[in-house]
Amino acid sequence: MRLFLKFIGYLFGISVVLGLIAAAGLWIYLNDITKDLPDYTALKDYEPPVMTRVHAADGHLMYEFARERRLFIPIQAIPDRVKQAFLSAEDKNFYEHIGIDPWGIGRAVITNVRNSGSGRRLVGASTITQQVAKNFLLTGEQKYERKIKEALLALRIEQAFTKEEILELYLNEIYLGVGAYGVGAASLILFDKSVHELELEEIAYLAAVPKGPSNYHPYRYRDRAIERRNWVIDRMVENGYVTVQEGIEAKAKPLDVKLRPTGNLVKGSEYFSEAVRRQLAGQYGEEKLYEDGLSVRTSLDPEMQLKARKALRDGLVDFDHKRGKWRGPISTIEITSSDWGAALAKVQTLNDVPEWTSAVVLSVSNQKAVVGLRPKRMANRKLSTERVRADLSLSDMKWARVNGRAPRNVQEVLSPGDVIYVQRQASGKYVLQQVPEVSGAIVAMDPNTGRVVALVGGFSYAESQFNRATQAWRQPGSVFKPFVYAAALDNGYTPSSVVLDAPVEIEQGPGQAPWKPQNYGGKFYGPSTLRTGIELSRNVMTVRLAQDMGMDLVAEYARSFGIDDNMMPVLSMSLGAGETTVMRMTAAYSMMANGGRRVQPTLIDRIQNRYGETIYQNDQLVCTDCSEEYWNNQGEPELIDTREQVLDPMTAYQITSMMEGVVKRGTATSVKAVGRPVAGKTGTTNDERDAWFVGFTPELTVGVFVGYDTPRKMGRGATGGQVAAPIFTAFMKDALKDAPPLEFRVPNGLRLVSINRRTGLRAGAGAPGTILESFKPGTSPPDSYSVIGFQDEIGIRQDLSPEAGRAVMSGTGGLY
Repeated sequence: MRLFLKFIGYLFGISVVLGLIAAAGLWIYLNDITKDLPDYTALKDYEPPVMTRVHAADGHLMYEFARERRLFIPIQAIPDRVKQAFLSAEDKNFYEHIGIDPWGIGRAVITNVRNSGSGRRLVGASTITQQVAKNFLLTGEQKYERKIKEALLALRIEQAFTKEEILELYLNEIYLGVGAYGVGAASLILFDKSVHELELEEIAYLAAVPKGPSNYHPYRYRDRAIERRNWVIDRMVENGYVTVQEGIEAKAKPLDVKLRPTGNLVKGSEYFSEAVRRQLAGQYGEEKLYEDGLSVRTSLDPEMQLKARKALRDGLVDFDHKRGKWRGPISTIEITSSDWGAALAKVQTLNDVPEWTSAVVLSVSNQKAVVGLRPKRMANRKLSTERVRADLSLSDMKWARVNGRAPRNVQEVLSPGDVIYVQRQASGKYVLQQVPEVSGAIVAMDPNTGRVVALVGGFSYAESQFNRATQAWRQPGSVFKPFVYAAALDNGYTPSSVVLDAPVEIEQGPGQAPWKPQNYGGKFYGPSTLRTGIELSRNVMTVRLAQDMGMDLVAEYARSFGIDDNMMPVLSMSLGAGETTVMRMTAAYSMMANGGRRVQPTLIDRIQNRYGETIYQNDQLVCTDCSEEYWNNQGEPELIDTREQVLDPMTAYQITSMMEGVVKRGTATSVKAVGRPVAGKTGTTNDERDAWFVGFTPELTVGVFVGYDTPRKMGRGATGGQVAAPIFTAFMKDALKDAPPLEFRVPNGLRLVSINRRTGLRAGAGAPGTILESFKPGTSPPDSYSVIGFQDEIGIRQDLSPEAGRAVMSGTGGLY
């Protein structure tokens, strides 16, 4: 017995020694591990990457910029049922444990021992706190060492943070599939709802996903996802969070996922959104844009944007049909198989032209082609099994010229297997379409603020991301002329001043031939008023006027209006030979429309940071008394307009009135169809390479440009009045159809005097050819004929009678 007791004592002693050695080893091991543990206190200052959200002026979400699609929601704003679902699925003892679950760890160890050598993935029993430690501070490698670090960090996190703070970190960081991080983003992306609007079955699905986002994909593994969702519902019932009946009803419902599309969420806003992204990235940097959760309110009017896109596209397609040719199919596919739908769906086509769809030609005859329309995709992203056919008639494709002539039969245009675009008409029939080779841009702006309400930078953003409204520097042609005339009106000239429209030679220096500017059409018209020069876009008159004033003054006006910051002071620039953008030119015209106040074209109204603090406000008005918290019988606060006056308000009205004449009787009479007061100017560059129209009403300024991306001739007659003005007209009629017409406001002090429109001399009211012309104080119609430029021909300035003026351009020896 004594020997037995000694043996037991011996074993006990050895066990104690071994235990002490093991404890010392464990202490050394843990001490070594803890040296490399991340600093968990950094979680106190943690700001998760949050997506920047861009909204239209009416509040509609336009775009989300993010590397990780996440919306941060404070724990106080997360519904209790959402918390309960995740606790039931992931850690039902969350509020009781100290960061680790010993019983769960024991079960995981036993399971992993059993599975050792089988190649199966290690299982864990991580608590929510451990998952926070792993997601924020550790890697996801499946090793016991990482699990030990995770447990140690969890214990420390529990000591430093409250349970609510830990849960807040978890629910905003967890990955929930389909690119969504956190419950806020996941509820929007998966169900198109805010987290407060979710139903029980939807909440349960979110809580089911963290176990394996790819394993419970709502489309690819639908049955598995529903099974896991129902398991979560059962756990919620078991834990007393929902009633048995609620659980039964929730499990009976389908998994109704409505995946929110990525990209532009406001139709037609692609070019606008990209311009906003560029501005934000330039102003704040890429990291802040994609991770700082900015809330951006833009100036975009979604309805006007769609109308602008439609007007531009219709105009470009119309030009292509009238002047283009058939350039062939998008692609060709084999149609020997009975099911052509799958092959057609693989052909990459434009996804931002909703009026068009792709189709494959199945058969052709002399008078028609039978085409199969692209199959639609169902909610689960699979192709519909329905196959729809349509007929295309020869009469609707006469525009598709081949070898310079209209096709005589369909076979000259289409062949079986061709993939083409078709458009459904209001009548139900389909017609052939093709992407125009010519391109263009349109910008619509509030002239009083510079807020851009619509911007389209091309026919299709999917085809070309190049923004022709903001990035294309093109010659403006005659749309620049109003600024030459504005400079003249600001410096002593009047709308009735007369300039000689006759041949002129401009010396360009030694060894260079003189420049001989020409009018469009090659004719000269003799002495004409400034108004006539604008209305009929006389080139030679404009050159003479610029020569009389000096090009340094004209270049200064171009800089002041933001058209060209470094214009060369040479006379050709007076005809728009420099380069500018549609955005700049539209802003410049806005300054004329608003009475001469400077405006900066802006896309963004306001920017807030993730905390709701306003960090940018687009407001050019100062209000020193608007910050008063209480009303103590003080008067209304006054708004102080700090914008620079770049043009005399009287001059602004005079040039506006002259540009009204462009619409009434000049080069843009088609714009009269808008049916309200409109002022504007056409522009066409040499060889019809660029066509412009920029115009405005008192409440809206619109600039339109049409041209090939690589400048080349568009064809004789492709002028601003014929190509760009119809686009302007279509947009303005649609955009302002519900708004009452407004007259341009006449500034105080201007006098309206009856003059002869052709001679500029005072005339009796009601006489033929009489108009009311505006004159500044101290100016009036001339009593005799004084012709600017006539002195260049005879060496001195002379006063001529009207009869003498007519004689200047008459006879075989006239000044031509």
